[in-house]
Amino acid sequence: MPNATDAGDERKGRTIRSVEIAFNIIELLQERGRIGVTDVANDLGHSKSTIHSHLRTLEERKILVREDDGYRLSLRFLDMATHVRDQVGNYDVIRDEVDSLAEETGEIAQFGIEEHGQVSYLYKATGERAVETRSRVGTQAPMYSTSLGKTILAYLPAQRTEEIVQATEFEVHTEKTIASAEELYDRLDQLRERGYGIDDEENIRGLRCVSAPVKNGETVLGAVSITGPSSRFTEERLHDELSEHVQRAANVIELNTKFS
Repeated sequence: MPNATDAGDERKGRTIRSVEIAFNIIELLQERGRIGVTDVANDLGHSKSTIHSHLRTLEERKILVREDDGYRLSLRFLDMATHVRDQVGNYDVIRDEVDSLAEETGEIAQFGIEEHGQVSYLYKATGERAVETRSRVGTQAPMYSTSLGKTILAYLPAQRTEEIVQATEFEVHTEKTIASAEELYDRLDQLRERGYGIDDEENIRGLRCVSAPVKNGETVLGAVSITGPSSRFTEERLHDELSEHVQRAANVIELNTKFS
């Protein structure tokens, strides 16, 4: 029977060290590619024996592949990624509409969802005139400084929005970045009034973004966006043509999605 100390640890969110080490190894291999035992141990600050045991375990589970020049991630991650993607029941609809949005505008089009208080990129398409950004499918970005993030945040249940905002550490990326909870709440009110979100060089200088929520009734499923250089994303075009593009795409996704 668990004692009071055990219960207290659970409430604090006790973590398991070996699991943390294993995931740190996976993240390091994702960043560095192939890498040997010594380099992993040095980078993570653990003994070679500890790292070797974890590498062997991950290899036996077919998560890693050992080669002459070190370990690499296995193709099982592709299978895992496919299963994760398929959990989003409307993925095919999202993919087709984001592809169309990128083709129509020539810019970057993306779809994101909220995970762990951040916006996670589910799908990204690149138009013929697109300026590349640092976002990638499967990566995360702050909610408060991205158009996708703010748009999702505006339509989440009030309690969830408050949880995320109160836990946010406002890091200033540019002179236009939102720097406080009060300012963010004001922007979210404005966003709800007009029905779409804007990133006005708040995350990266020279880039603007506009996005619209994808909803099922009162539930926000995610948001769809287009991103491009400020020279093409003028104020007039941003609030007229481009905002209409993302709202239309969001409507198409909503209308063609079967909700459970």
